[in-house]
Amino acid sequence: MTGNIINFYAGGNTAQGFTNLFDSSLQGLDRIYILKGGPGTGKSSLIRTIGNKMVKAGYNIWFIHCASDNDSLDGLIVPELKIGIVDGTAPHVIEPQLPGAVEQYVNLGAAWDADQLGDRRQEIEQLNGRIKQAYERAYAGFAETLRIHDDWEKIYIANMNYAAADELTLEYEQIIFGIKQQDKQSRVDRRFLGAATPRGAVDFVPNLTEGLAKRYFIKGRAGSGKSTFLKKLAASAIERGFDVEIYHCGFDSNSLDMVILRELSVAIFDSTAPHEYFPDRDTDEIIDMYERCITPGTDELHADALRDVKERYAASMKQSVVFLAEAKSCHDELENIYVQAMDFGIVDQIQKKIQQEIARMLIVSD
Repeated sequence: MTGNIINFYAGGNTAQGFTNLFDSSLQGLDRIYILKGGPGTGKSSLIRTIGNKMVKAGYNIWFIHCASDNDSLDGLIVPELKIGIVDGTAPHVIEPQLPGAVEQYVNLGAAWDADQLGDRRQEIEQLNGRIKQAYERAYAGFAETLRIHDDWEKIYIANMNYAAADELTLEYEQIIFGIKQQDKQSRVDRRFLGAATPRGAVDFVPNLTEGLAKRYFIKGRAGSGKSTFLKKLAASAIERGFDVEIYHCGFDSNSLDMVILRELSVAIFDSTAPHEYFPDRDTDEIIDMYERCITPGTDELHADALRDVKERYAASMKQSVVFLAEAKSCHDELENIYVQAMDFGIVDQIQKKIQQEIARMLIVSD
């Protein structure tokens, strides 16, 4: 029987710059392989190959995706075996807590021809400079987009019924938890629901919520209390001892977009653009924050102002994604330089060595 794959992001291109939540996914692991090496050295391929082999062997895994390259992986976690393999190069540098005992560095740079790369030093420096500049422009653009989003929120915040929002929260705390409580400390996993990528907004909501008995789709507007609602439900779950997957917004890392309680088989998520979904199961349910918490007629009364802010927001977001795509294009050129200098036979040997070490750990655990 094959295992299941859960896909998510642990790093994001946000309005706060690159935001790293990797440490949360690495908690509790007994062995972490930290891959070092430049672009194009085979880190993502190694992660994917070993991950697919683990799935075929019947293990459930987590694939951590790269927000800056839609086709690349940044990490693999095998929860049952407490093993992880992660890309430890910038910008998601992994700081080891117990080097040697838990974390093992894997140097893929051993497979490159340093002389060949030295001959192309000027090209590499120029491309790195262009990549850095493109990211700076993207992050500045996202910060401006967030300021526009704040203007959008203000319209609804001014028309918010906070008593109704509190009542709604208490209502769903009772529906979801009732009197259920667990006599243990909860585990909290912080991730991103989706990401701003070179191809635009991407998320894994269908995969993350697959197999859950109950899904709550939160509808509403910017500033209608969706994130606060989720934060309160997450806090209640932690207080009651339930494990919680907390998914931050891939655009504004201070905001939440989803909470999953697998022990209760429940997901509650912001189901508005750019991660807009609609119920397709009998057990799915909509929670309408606009209907419950915002003054009726707000959309109509502020239609002109809302139209203007939406247009400014969309234009700013689009331009920021263009800079991400520019960074990706330069990164592809950089990768090509490194690929030409690589001996992938050595990378294959490194991959097999990791697989053999994992196999030995399995024998010991049995």
